[in-house]
Amino acid sequence: MRPIRFEEADSAERTQIGEGLTRPAVAAGRLETGRAEGKYFLRHDDGCAVCGEEVSAGKPFYLDPETGEILCETHGSARREE
Repeated sequence: MRPIRFEEADSAERTQIGEGLTRPAVAAGRLETGRAEGKYFLRHDDGCAVCGEEVSAGKPFYLDPETGEILCETHGSARREE
């Protein structure tokens, strides 16, 4: 499965997701629930798995559902093209 692109992060720590993305988030060990702001969140506070770049609010990022890695725009788009 190709990495999933998120158009923009909600914050540097997590992004709210819909129910359809909970399965890849659980498989990656990145699902957060029970927050007052919403029902499901993808945790990405560790940044890009390749270069360590922080995921910033308003910026795109990727989740590789096969590895569970968060990727920055550069590394996510490159992996998606592989």
